[in-house]
Amino acid sequence: MWSGNSLSPKATVSKGLRIAVNCRSILLTRRTGIGRYTYHLLEALGQIDQANEYILHTPKALFDFKRRLPDFSGYKNLRRYPDYFKQGAGRYDVYHFPCLGDISSYTGKLVVTIHDFVYKTWPQTHTPQAVESMERCMQAVAEKADHIICISENTRRDLHRLYNVAYEKSSVVYNGVDHDMFRPLSSQERLAAAGGLKTLGIERPYVLYVGTIEPRKNLDGLLEGFALLKAGKAFDGLLVVAGMKGWMMESLRERIKGLGIEKDVVFTGFISDETLRLLYNMAEVFVFPSLYEGFGFPIVEAFCCGAPVVTSATSSCAEIAGDAAVTVDPQDTGKIARAMEQVLTDQTLKKSLQEAGLKRAQEFSFLTMARKTLDVYRKIV
Repeated sequence: MWSGNSLSPKATVSKGLRIAVNCRSILLTRRTGIGRYTYHLLEALGQIDQANEYILHTPKALFDFKRRLPDFSGYKNLRRYPDYFKQGAGRYDVYHFPCLGDISSYTGKLVVTIHDFVYKTWPQTHTPQAVESMERCMQAVAEKADHIICISENTRRDLHRLYNVAYEKSSVVYNGVDHDMFRPLSSQERLAAAGGLKTLGIERPYVLYVGTIEPRKNLDGLLEGFALLKAGKAFDGLLVVAGMKGWMMESLRERIKGLGIEKDVVFTGFISDETLRLLYNMAEVFVFPSLYEGFGFPIVEAFCCGAPVVTSATSSCAEIAGDAAVTVDPQDTGKIARAMEQVLTDQTLKKSLQEAGLKRAQEFSFLTMARKTLDVYRKIV
């Protein structure tokens, strides 16, 4: 546990801005996408900005030993503020909520990052209570936030379509991706990868999907497209589904059985980033036919590892992919199948996608994300 300097909310530390960031999302070792976003944003701000002070506001119970702030002790401009007794954030030059949350008790300058509007576009994936809570929080954000960061143009369009927010009160700041973790394997690493794949039950070439198993991810459409691919005898390999099991798992198993591809689909469950890197690298093609995404991390992670990508022409997927992927209508299973076959059989196309993906991936860095976020902080003060 980090034992660096701590602050009370009233402490004075420098002549620069005092910027507080809510750190609730980074207290668990196994972080969600929002937790990763917050962690890497803070780390990058620690690297690029020595003029301002960052206070890591950490609401947690005094004896909650399972939740711990990561070690940022190498960055002297990052100081923690553990809020054990729910005193609140205090007042700073800027307070940043890295995701949708309850901002009702804060009265200073506010920045909020919005990642998606799944609760509006796919409300069936949440309980009615969760939808009501998020809607209440978002109404408060629309009214009180001084600036709203959106992680894609698609999310920004949704924001202004769904809420009465002045356009100049929002900005797009793309997420960064961990290029140290997600990278092409060396020749030696690729030779050793076969053993790692075998432990996962993967002993044939494979098409890869990465993501939580839930309806908006369109696994049903991918399975149908894969079954068409197999029926056409264009591919004798596997479909590997890597990600946490969601609430549609049982219906998917029945669907797989009905399509006659039980022996051709492998579910890995939750895996480490190291294993995920291996899967991206060794995949024949990465397919991500999601119906709705706020950003689409797996697309860029696949790019970073040199995987050729097929993804949706809708939501933020096409925006993030740019011209580095084959994009299709995610609700047309025939087009999904044809796109997979095209990449699997056309080596020239496959190579061009790999090269374009590696180039596109360079546009998504943590340092760029931090610089643009810092611009937002300065803009509202």
